[in-house]
Amino acid sequence: MANKKEENKKVTGKVFDVKLFARLMTYAKSYKLHFFIALLSVILLALFAAVRPILLQKIIDDYITNKNAEQLLYFILIMLGALLFEVIFQFLFIYFANWLGQHIIKDMRTQLFNHLLHFKMQYFNNSSVGRLVTRVVSDIETIASVFGQGLFMIISDLLKMSVIAIVMLVINWQLALIVFIILPILIFATKIFQKAMKSAFQEVRTEVANLNSFVQERITGMRIVQLFTRERIEYDKFKSINEKHKKAWIKTVWYNSIFFPLAEILPSIAIGLVVWYGGLQVAMSGTTTVGEIISFIMMNNMLFRPLRQIADKFNTLQMGMVAADRVFKVIDTNELEVNDGKLIPSDLKGNISFEKVHFSYNQKEEVIKGISFEVKQGDTVAIVGATGAGKSTIINLLNRFYDIKSGSIKIDGIDIKDYDLEHLRSKIAVVLQDVFLFSDTIFNNITLKNKEISIEKVKEIAQEIGIHDFIESLPGAYAYNVKERGVMLSVGQRQLIAFLRASASDPKILILDEATSSIDAHSEKLIQKATEKITKNRTSIIIAHRLATIKKADKIIVMDEGRIVEQGTHKELLAMKGYYSNLYNIQFVKKKAS
Repeated sequence: MANKKEENKKVTGKVFDVKLFARLMTYAKSYKLHFFIALLSVILLALFAAVRPILLQKIIDDYITNKNAEQLLYFILIMLGALLFEVIFQFLFIYFANWLGQHIIKDMRTQLFNHLLHFKMQYFNNSSVGRLVTRVVSDIETIASVFGQGLFMIISDLLKMSVIAIVMLVINWQLALIVFIILPILIFATKIFQKAMKSAFQEVRTEVANLNSFVQERITGMRIVQLFTRERIEYDKFKSINEKHKKAWIKTVWYNSIFFPLAEILPSIAIGLVVWYGGLQVAMSGTTTVGEIISFIMMNNMLFRPLRQIADKFNTLQMGMVAADRVFKVIDTNELEVNDGKLIPSDLKGNISFEKVHFSYNQKEEVIKGISFEVKQGDTVAIVGATGAGKSTIINLLNRFYDIKSGSIKIDGIDIKDYDLEHLRSKIAVVLQDVFLFSDTIFNNITLKNKEISIEKVKEIAQEIGIHDFIESLPGAYAYNVKERGVMLSVGQRQLIAFLRASASDPKILILDEATSSIDAHSEKLIQKATEKITKNRTSIIIAHRLATIKKADKIIVMDEGRIVEQGTHKELLAMKGYYSNLYNIQFVKKKAS
């Protein structure tokens, strides 16, 4: 919710944020040569633009009027040469400006994604995936237009207008003043238009993010939508969000429909005044020539057209700036994981101890309430309890996805905060209930592209834990692509792949979080066999709902509402006739009844 409020903050009155632009320009420092070529091309384009009307005036007044065919051909060739140079510099400008834009957004996207990789889990819990995807993909792409169609084009148009205005004054200051009378009206209209469009584009980007977020969530959760027959409800919600998106764009269309007709008629009025006044001068006093009138008609378009285009290009620039602002807000978010630890031991044994650990996801409710327990090297400890008891939170804390409020968590007698975070996590493997597989081959999903893990090693481990035959039965075997989230495999098959992934990383500590809670009996037998293999001589923590799967654990910890209520072996806990015994009897009776 906090992110959404931030999205909807009122737009500032600034038409152009200089600080934001300066920050964006820092990314161009690595490409100074390309930036210089694009800028030089822009300057030369502006200068060559003024050559054509000057040549045209001279051709009409000196050679067409005087019927000098030889000199006429000479100046026509000069004009063709000027046009050729314009084409060359136009090519250089378009290529290098867009080249620069694409390289800058490549660097920004890399920086942003790297930033996202190191955010705390809490940030992702509070953030919409759709919005983050919008930042990394479409917002970054919009920034490229700042360079390709925004910045350099605006510079080019401003230079062109300045050069043309000077040439006008030099050729005929009276006709120039007539044109300049109309110019302030268009400038004033352009300024109002730009300010209105900034607000409109801010709204458009917000609605695009809302739309992306909604669609992403519904596509991901389509199974739930269809299972609970929510198609009509979600369709109506989508219509509402899409309507807001349409209205945001219509607002920009409204501003454009007012501004651009006005921007078209004002230059036409200026041309009419030039022809009227200039024609009178030609007929009555001869102080103005026909060549001057024609060159002014040409320069009038060259003066007013860039101004109209500046408004459009300023829109492009503003959209890029709005997108940059959103991207920088993510980059500036101080939600990074703290990795102050320096310890990288060559041999981690795997002794774990929790000492009076307190933790809460928010300040209102404490989830872990002063728990203490130990897991000795090579032991298998099971943690059981009702949903919400805090079992999975223990796993998150051990991996330092969240930092504890008080107490300490130690491995081999050393606080986990003293370990290098990457090294710590490389020694812990986790198999979750909801296994996530990437759209890639089985081999790559097992190794996660770790070059140190060979196909031979993977096959050897697969044979040891009894799933090699299953993988070989698939088309392509280890090269079989499981598609997005592993949809080509069953739940049990995904779990088996997760077990192989965990074992292949050769962890010192293994965590199985509800790994057998939602699979069929056949897969459960395979997983139980795999569990026995990969937990042997390895510190293991098993979180389970099915108590029958943890009878052989060295110790069972029973949790309730964030506290440890019982500890002991399966037999010891049954003898206590307490929480665990009741839980076991309930499951045993259910199983017997079924």
